[in-house]
Amino acid sequence: MTELTSPQPPVPRGRHAPPLEVRLEVQKQRLFDAAAVVFSESGYADASAEAISRQAGMSKATFYEHFANKEECLVALFEYASAVVLAVLVEAARHAGGDYRDRHRAGLRAILEIAEANPSMAQAILVETMGAGPRVAELRDRALNTVAQRMYEETLHGAERCGGPAFASADEAFAIVGATFELVSRQLRTGRPERLLDLEPLVARLILGLLNAPPE
Repeated sequence: MTELTSPQPPVPRGRHAPPLEVRLEVQKQRLFDAAAVVFSESGYADASAEAISRQAGMSKATFYEHFANKEECLVALFEYASAVVLAVLVEAARHAGGDYRDRHRAGLRAILEIAEANPSMAQAILVETMGAGPRVAELRDRALNTVAQRMYEETLHGAERCGGPAFASADEAFAIVGATFELVSRQLRTGRPERLLDLEPLVARLILGLLNAPPE
């Protein structure tokens, strides 16, 4: 399974210290890990810069070097996780072989695996963003549209390269993305079904059903 972030080793100090941009990137990764835990366990409303800093083992001053407030932190976390998930989806689909069904199943499984391997991150970006205000809601909608557009384009490219059907429009891809995100969100909130990967057969049927639907 793919992990969005991995434990960051202590940054050497003194003359062995890495360049500033490297130190800042390590700090940001630690803050992302910490923010995912705090948002998922406490909820966005009760999360704070202090709690995130404490979870990361950093000072509040370090937090504010990276983010103006917890909303900025959630926005950055969402953008980071969305970019990683999209890259993983595309990579998995492109290496799945020529059959369009294998390509879509591989992309779907990659999304579910990354969510299952990173439950705090998934909870933070799929559940806690729902009540985080209009700016985060707008970002969420934009991210869903970006994933759907890329998925639509990938089906067109896949059909050109290897044959098989493609989505008729970006709206069809958005229907799949929206359904998948909501099903994953419900599983994280309620534990139904038992595992995220249990959603794979259902979503795969939705994808293949749309792809094979006769044109209107």
